Amino acid sequence: MNPEAIKSKEIMQGSAAIAETIKAIAPGVIAVYPITPQTHILEHLARLVADGQLKSKYITVESEFSAASVIFGAASAGVRSYTASASQGLLLMTEVIFNMAGTRLPAVITAVNRSLSPPINIQVDHQDTMTLRDSGIIQIYVESIQEAVDTHIQIFKIAEDREVLLPAMVCMDGWILSHAYEPVTLWRDEAVQEFLPPFDPVFQVDPKNPLTYGALTDDDKITEFKYMVHDALIRSKEKIKKVAGEFRDAFGNYYGDVIEKTYTEDAELILIAMGSMAGTIKAALEKLRAQGKRVGLIKIRSFRPFPDQELRTALAGAKAAVVLDRSFSCSSGGILGGEIKACLYGQGGPQVINYALGIGGREIYPETVLEIVNQSERLVESGKIPPETIFYNLNRELL
Repeated sequence: MNPEAIKSKEIMQGSAAIAETIKAIAPGVIAVYPITPQTHILEHLARLVADGQLKSKYITVESEFSAASVIFGAASAGVRSYTASASQGLLLMTEVIFNMAGTRLPAVITAVNRSLSPPINIQVDHQDTMTLRDSGIIQIYVESIQEAVDTHIQIFKIAEDREVLLPAMVCMDGWILSHAYEPVTLWRDEAVQEFLPPFDPVFQVDPKNPLTYGALTDDDKITEFKYMVHDALIRSKEKIKKVAGEFRDAFGNYYGDVIEKTYTEDAELILIAMGSMAGTIKAALEKLRAQGKRVGLIKIRSFRPFPDQELRTALAGAKAAVVLDRSFSCSSGGILGGEIKACLYGQGGPQVINYALGIGGREIYPETVLEIVNQSERLVESGKIPPETIFYNLNRELL
C-alpha cells in the first residue's frame, strides 16, 4: 500500500466503507431509493450530506425506476452520477439501464446482490445482476469490502473513458459484504481525486446547444447502434486492465484485472467463481493443496465484459473446469457455467462441470468446496460428466 494515500485503517461495515469512498469520489448527483440490503449505503451518504462533508446533489425519489432516471438525466447533462440498489429494485431500473447503455451515458450503480422474489428472500445470490447481463452495463464482482472500495474508485474512471462511455456496476454480495465488518483502508480524498479526473463528457444537454438522446432510428441503422454498444463493452476490457494497473501504482492494491488466478499454474482441476464465494474457496484450497491435490481457482472479476480469451489461456492445462454458479437461467442452467462452455467450445479446452449453489443465501462453507472437489474428481475419473447443471444439495423432499 502507498502510505501517503492512506486516510485511515479501521474496522468498518461494508456499506459505510462504500459510502465513505463515494464521498471521496464526490459525484455531482446521488439518486436515492431504499431497498434491503443496500439502504445503509444511502443512509450513510445522507448523513455525510447533512453534515456538510459531501456537496453532492442528494435526490430522494419515489422508486428505483426514478433513481435510475435521475442518474440518466444527470449523466446526459455532463454530471458524474451515482446510485445503489438491489434485487427487485435493480429489475425496476432495467429499462433505464438499457437506455443508458444505448445512449452511451456513464453512471455508476452499487449493486448489492440479493435474491429475487417470489418467494420473498432477502439473502444473497447473483440472480438480480445476472438478469441485466445483456443490457450493455459493465459488471465487476468483488470478493471483499476492500476490493469493493478500490473497485468503486476504478470503475468511474473506466465507465467515463471516452472510448467506453457505458454505465457500470460494482456487484457486492448482500450481507456478506454490505453488512459485515472487516479491516478496511480508506484513501485520502485528495489521492482519490488525483487518480480520478473530472468527468469530461463528449455531449451534454445544454439549452444553448440542443440535442436529443435516444431518438427514433430506422431499421437500416439500428444494428449498427447496437453493435457500437457491444464494441464499447469489448473495448472496456483493456480499460479495466489499464486502470487496475494504474490503481496498483497509485495505491498499492491489486486484485488481478478481469480475472484473478490462484494456484492455476499446475492445477488439474480449476474452480471458477465470482464474488465473496472466492474467499471461501481460497480457504478450502489451502487444505486441498496440503493434501497434494492439484486444484486452483479463477475468480472472475469482470463478467461484462466477459474475459473469454483470458479464461481460455488460464484453463489450457487443466483437465476440468468446475464452475460454481450463484445464479441460473430457468430451463438452461448455471449462467456462468453456460458462458464458460460457450467460451471453450471448439477450443480443445477442459471439460466443464457446472454446479448451482448458494441460491437465496444458502451457506457455502470450505467443507462444501471440499465435497464439490471430491465429487468432481470422481466425475472426471468416471468419464461421466453430466452436460446439465448440478444443483448442489437439492432437497428433493421439498419438490
